[in-house]
Amino acid sequence: MGKTIAEKIISEHAERNVSAGETAIVKVDYTFTHDASGPLFIKQLKELGTTKLHNPKHTIIFIDHAVPSPRKEISNEQNLLRKFAAEAGCIFHEAGSGICHQLIAEYYASPGQIIVGTDSHTVTAGALTAFATGMGATDVAVAAALGKTWFRVPETFAIQVDGKLQKGVYGKDIILHLIGVLGADGATYKALEFIGSTIDTLPMSERLVLCNMVVEAGAKAGFIPSDEVTRRYLAERGRAKEFREIRSDSDANYERVIKIDASILEPQVACPHSVDNVKPISKVEPVKVDIVFIGSCTNARLEDLHIAAAILNGKKIHPETRLIVTPASKEIYSKAMADGTLNTLMDAGALITPPGCGLCFGALGGIPADAEVVFTTTNRNFVGRTGNPNAFTYLGSPATAAATALKGRITDPREVM
Repeated sequence: MGKTIAEKIISEHAERNVSAGETAIVKVDYTFTHDASGPLFIKQLKELGTTKLHNPKHTIIFIDHAVPSPRKEISNEQNLLRKFAAEAGCIFHEAGSGICHQLIAEYYASPGQIIVGTDSHTVTAGALTAFATGMGATDVAVAAALGKTWFRVPETFAIQVDGKLQKGVYGKDIILHLIGVLGADGATYKALEFIGSTIDTLPMSERLVLCNMVVEAGAKAGFIPSDEVTRRYLAERGRAKEFREIRSDSDANYERVIKIDASILEPQVACPHSVDNVKPISKVEPVKVDIVFIGSCTNARLEDLHIAAAILNGKKIHPETRLIVTPASKEIYSKAMADGTLNTLMDAGALITPPGCGLCFGALGGIPADAEVVFTTTNRNFVGRTGNPNAFTYLGSPATAAATALKGRITDPREVM
């Protein structure tokens, strides 16, 4: 019997042949943490009786959740991370560098790696065919100290997507539709592997969206087989030598195959207060929106900002709606500034904030008032996610977000494109 991508990568790192359902101890390529969980990571290392790292140059600390810090307590914790990184000799990304998941894709992830981080959206790197998954601070501390961890090898669902996407429909709409089909726990501890003609044509920016949100259905990891898109992305990042082709065998055992006809998908919206409360936009009421947020590790890449700018170019957002845009990394911010994208968005009425998690984490800037409605390009919309349990959050693509900012109500982007 052939093997899935998950089985192949774990077998390689376990240095023995494993199959779904087995437990294996595996070598880890990268471990990372950030300012929201890093202090606990350090505390757990000390409780293990060590502050030494197995491979400091493959342990990374990011400051990305509170950028810049709004409170002295957070500032003190961020200083703790700076001091630890200097003493331990690990890699450190200062506030303003960008969101950890975007930087992992930009600088570190490559096919066949195992990456563990203290954040559930570590799964994003599966777009580069890495087995990337989020774990608790204790587990990641152990992995950083020992250079290894353990997994139960997950079963795999094949998500076969075929057909040409309609204008105004993107990777975000595919993954929202899938989560609506599966439910918030419909893929618990499974690996989701995206295949099919639609996936083959998606750029890396869209592939990252798909893998970023597999955890919203409970998945352990998400994968897209490495191909020419992967090769080009790595080459552009100066990592061409790290490319290798990894895909499931033709006779691999999938626990389930889910087929999606991309050609009939319309823009999708996740309605309050659950990411699996998904509806096609034609079934969503044109709710008045107070805040639109284009940001997060899900949809704040240069391509996403270009989509929003194309819709808003030469126009003004609705006078009763605020638009906040937070690029996912310093590089994206710089490129969007150089090519005029940020000017276009600001001219339309957007507020541009430093690279980081921003409103997605609900801890810095733009927090909604009671009963306000937020439309975001982020990955979660549960009660309180954007910082106020009395607000309401909807999720959608950058195109839908930009159209919504323009009209002041939830709007099908095809109306304005």
